[in-house]
Amino acid sequence: MNTLNKNANLASTEPASFCVNLCPISALSDLDILARTIYGEARGEFQSFGLASLIGVGNVVANRVKSGGWFGQKISEVCLKPKQFSCWNPDDANSTIIKQTPEQLERHPVFGACEEVALHIIRGDWPDLTKGANHYYSSLIKTPPLWSKGRECIVKIGHHLFFKI
Repeated sequence: MNTLNKNANLASTEPASFCVNLCPISALSDLDILARTIYGEARGEFQSFGLASLIGVGNVVANRVKSGGWFGQKISEVCLKPKQFSCWNPDDANSTIIKQTPEQLERHPVFGACEEVALHIIRGDWPDLTKGANHYYSSLIKTPPLWSKGRECIVKIGHHLFFKI
């Protein structure tokens, strides 16, 4: 069942297959996983580019859930799929940050905005700023990902370039 609709149950009922260093993933709802993904992927964009930078990442997750298939059927499946959102990769510097306990994350001012964005994305309250994109990357990285070769960016929000593949 798709978790992106007006009546979605935000708490995932299925246990996760692994735990993180500080906060067990099995204790996280889809809302929390989405908020942490947005935080890990776009918190640095917020000060300069505002909510749109956070919404764009949330839109990509929502678009992947809507398309289902390989990406996954639920927010947790999409966000935690290996090598899809770098902030969840064990070797990524953001991994430790997003795996903090809820009490620790609440001390980060931008995390509250990420929670709000995640809630509105799940409820379907906001339009898709990415025009259906299901991939993105930061223009600040030295080498664009291989999947982007020969593909046209459909939207740029802050430093993030969005693609529909």
